[in-house]
Amino acid sequence: MAETGPASRPVLVLDFGAQYVQLIARRVRERHAFARIVRHDLNAERIRELNPLALILSGGPRSVYEPGAPRCDPAIFKLGIPILGICYGLQLAADALGARVEANPARGEYGRTECRVLDDSDPLFHDVPRDTIVWMSHGDQIHEAGGDFVPLAATPHCPIAAVRHRSLPLYGLQFHPEVSHTPYGSLILGNFLDRICGNPRDWTMGRFIERSVAEVSARVGPGDRVVCGLSGGVDSAVCAALLAKALGPRVVCVFVDTGLLRHNERAEVVEMFGLHTDAELRVVDAEATFLKALASVTDPQEKRRRIGHAFIDVFREAARSIDGASFLAQGTLYPDVIESGGEPDGPTATIKIHHNVGGLPAELGFELIEPLRDLFKDEVRRLGIELGLADRLVWRHPFPGPGLAVRCLGEVTAERLAILRQADAIFLEELRNAGLERQVAQAFAVLLPVQAVGVQGDARTYESVIAIRAVETDDFMTADWSRLPHDLLSRVSTRITNAVKGVNRVVYDITSKPPGTIEWE
Repeated sequence: MAETGPASRPVLVLDFGAQYVQLIARRVRERHAFARIVRHDLNAERIRELNPLALILSGGPRSVYEPGAPRCDPAIFKLGIPILGICYGLQLAADALGARVEANPARGEYGRTECRVLDDSDPLFHDVPRDTIVWMSHGDQIHEAGGDFVPLAATPHCPIAAVRHRSLPLYGLQFHPEVSHTPYGSLILGNFLDRICGNPRDWTMGRFIERSVAEVSARVGPGDRVVCGLSGGVDSAVCAALLAKALGPRVVCVFVDTGLLRHNERAEVVEMFGLHTDAELRVVDAEATFLKALASVTDPQEKRRRIGHAFIDVFREAARSIDGASFLAQGTLYPDVIESGGEPDGPTATIKIHHNVGGLPAELGFELIEPLRDLFKDEVRRLGIELGLADRLVWRHPFPGPGLAVRCLGEVTAERLAILRQADAIFLEELRNAGLERQVAQAFAVLLPVQAVGVQGDARTYESVIAIRAVETDDFMTADWSRLPHDLLSRVSTRITNAVKGVNRVVYDITSKPPGTIEWE
């Protein structure tokens, strides 16, 4: 029997260790099909039970002819389900069905590559130019396809850059359609879904709201209330707004003011949230508690540990004072679930233990409810717009759970936080004035635990240093530093050194991830 879920029939992305596996799923969802990432070795019987619209076999770092290379259940090719293999996924399918895969004699193809479509009448390449550019990243390729495969595209070093099987609903691409460097990649994926799989295009935020409201209303009894931790970030705000649409004032949002928030954040959240939902909002002023817990602490891990313990204590006290509260809502997202190994059919490796997945409900004795656990971050933003939340709230840059404590390097004090908060506000204001806030994925200021010599008002100074950071990224797993205009950086530096007492130097962080991380601590 098929499982029900956020859409009628999912597209299952079998993960063979691809760097871009989450990006594949996001691109599929952009074409209004629900994608779910699953283990590469899921057996054919389980796949049949899930009743997928299609299967996508991801890329991966191994060679199919290596001992121990990951493989799928060969019976999946007999299910009659449309399959698209990408890079390693293509090689795996071809090898399983009798083609010969070997190392590329030119030592592989990497980066942007000219590609020639051999059969533009095939539905996979509908409206794709005969001569196009694709993104290659492979050392192996099909050398002998045999009579069962029809080549559909070629590059100068790869005669079988795309292929279809003559009798099975199987297609393969040696290049990566999911990355932006393949200009027509999204169209090719859309052609596979719409023209080959018969995509019902039922994955929309409007439909998601309908299903979620129905599910939450059925699960939460008429006498029950839901506690929702509101952090000021987009995830918790959208989670609360969705629950409020289903339950109205039976949702009680608890906003803990840790004293580690951005400039004017508490007032903005209270104002914007009150305008757009019927949920009750309770604000807990706990600045003194958190500053006491952080006194004299400089180690970043110890900061996080103390903040986490203090938050649980404060939140527990607030939540237990709410009559009829039996559910705790969290803004857990799909990447959190994947990386924490929380999906029954998902990849088994736990990349990291995420703060949103588990922990707090057990501490409080509540039943957990996670209405966003099927969504990526970009979908959460679209959902927020659909729910009527203000753009300013929906497009807020991500903010770490420990707040400014991990951007205030060294000791955390009220005085140092005030300096950081003012500098950060100036940087973000200048970004907005320049129309660049949405082009940057995340931007913030950092107060460094060093002092520098300066000259201000004809006098020697020895004061603090502010670092500013802005990055561009699709998934926050990797990121590149933003090439902000020099005149903008100049205005930011001038304003901070003139207006923020105690700062005489501003530096710009031009480190990508990797080797650095986005946050400094």
